[in-house]
This record gives sequence, C-alpha cells and structure tokens, in this order.
Amino acid sequence: MRHLEGVTVFVPVYNEEALLVPNGLRLQAFLEDLGRPYEIIIGSNGSTDGTVRQARELCRQDSRFRLFHLPRKGVGKAFKNGIRISRYDRIVTVDMDLSIHLGFVEEACLLLDRYDMVIGSKITGTQDRAWIRRLASISFIRLAGILLRIHYHDYSIAAKGYRKDMVEGYLPFLDDHTFYVVQIVYRANREKKKITEIPVACTDLRGSRFNLIHEGIYKYANLFSLWLSGLKKQQ
Repeated sequence: MRHLEGVTVFVPVYNEEALLVPNGLRLQAFLEDLGRPYEIIIGSNGSTDGTVRQARELCRQDSRFRLFHLPRKGVGKAFKNGIRISRYDRIVTVDMDLSIHLGFVEEACLLLDRYDMVIGSKITGTQDRAWIRRLASISFIRLAGILLRIHYHDYSIAAKGYRKDMVEGYLPFLDDHTFYVVQIVYRANREKKKITEIPVACTDLRGSRFNLIHEGIYKYANLFSLWLSGLKKQQ
C-alpha cells in the first residue's frame, strides 16, 4: 500500500466563535477519511471573541489541532507564521466558513506531488457569492493579469496549496495583510515554478469580513507598487 505524505491545513481566523468548533470538526472528519497524516493549524489574528478559547479546547481534545494567536489583525502575518511552524511539506489553506468544497484539499494534496503551487479558482469553477464581490474580484484579476503578466483567476486566501520548500523562500517579501497571495504567485511565476490552477465550487453568502472600499484601495495600491518595482528591475 502506498504511503501517503502528510498535509498541513492552515485556517486563518478572525472572530469565528460561531463556526470554529462545528467547522473545525467537519474539516477534521474529512481529513480522517483521506487516510494521510495531517494537522490543522488555526491562526487567530486579532480575534477578540471566544475564538481562541474554543480553539484551545479543540487542541486539548486532539493534538492534531494546533493554535497560535496574534494580537493584531493581519492574515498575511498569520500565514507566514503558519508556514514556519507547519510540520508537513504540503500546505493547504481554507477559510473557517469552509465556503470552498473540501474536495479541493484532497485534489491539492495529490497535485502537490508534481506542482509547487495549486490555485483553486472560483472564476473557472462555480460560485454563489454576492454580485458586488464577484465584480470586484474579476476587475482586480484582469488588471493583475495585464500589469504583472500572471494569468490566473483567483488570488483569494482560501483554496491554495503550497509546497513548503517553495513558499518559505518568499516569506521575507510577503505583505502582512491580504495581498500576499498575489506576491507569491508573481514571484513563483517569474521564477518558473510549477503552478497549476483547478476549478473549485464556492458557496459564500455571508458578508465580507473586510471593508470593501478600504480593501480595494489597499489591493490596487499594492498591485501598482508591485508592477512599478518590476519595471525598475527591468531597467
């Protein structure tokens, strides 16, 4: 029987006390069925509700749950910490609402045998989301493709798979907030790493955890900054 390598599932959380226990156990049950070693790292960044207390209880019940808490909100910073402490070379990111079909986790684990990064794409798959969020995503993706010459379709936090040995080298260059996925894809594409993109099914009907106007300004500012830095290196 083939030995299956382990997987780290990283879940960044911010005030998720309503979802953490039921969805944490649902995720664990899915991973149990895969038949490979696993760990679930819960990365709290700035949580002020009962998220940390509930996560600690999950860790007490099963050591395959792991937790860290950062006092300030910053999902990119949490991601970097999760990568550093991960036990396995296959790392898959999901959101605590499990809005992406969990089949992505299994598919990403298999693809990471051959690829350095796996991108789960709602655009090429199916998505049940508010129209304003879909429009904002498409606009950003198209501009990123033009400026950075990276022609993928999803730079959100969830539904991404990484080889640890690849992404570790990028950690010093990554943003502390939500732009870090774009930075990883940009660097990996430029260095001709093996990247694949697969369609995923997404059902996300709850409101955004971010202020969409502030998030838009932040992301577009970082996009233009990354583009300009690339131009300077070409000169």
